[in-house]
Amino acid sequence: MINNLLSLLTLENIYLLANWGVIPFWLLLIALPNNQITNFFVQSIIIPLLLAVSYAYLSYKIYLDGNILGGFELYSGLDGLYSMFANETLLLIFWLHFLAISLFTGAWIVRDAKKFIIPKIIIILSLILTYFTGPVGLVFYWFIRIFFAKKISFND
Repeated sequence: MINNLLSLLTLENIYLLANWGVIPFWLLLIALPNNQITNFFVQSIIIPLLLAVSYAYLSYKIYLDGNILGGFELYSGLDGLYSMFANETLLLIFWLHFLAISLFTGAWIVRDAKKFIIPKIIIILSLILTYFTGPVGLVFYWFIRIFFAKKISFND
């Protein structure tokens, strides 16, 4: 039974499940930002926990392959980063990292917008930008937030 389950945990299946799996939560953030369902699923530890379990599984898989540091050339330059991402498992780990951080950022935007009573229609664009571009969406939201908070703060 467990071997059958593990045989389904291919890199491609994990990628597809994670990639398509976050979309409903982004849709909840966009369509129902202050709903209890959104609060339960997106504003809680559930999604980061699921992504962290996948992250840990892939890290363990790298460990079992005996390739724990081989190919980890993140800081050796752009060529090193390129060669590191040639390892599909490491590439998938970093993709899970991106999905988790961007979803966390989207959830923070919704919580913060609620605090400053920013209309939902206005934050939709920043959520979409955050989904696709990460930091660009966050900075876009920050400029909107300045208007509603009536102050500029770099560390709020």
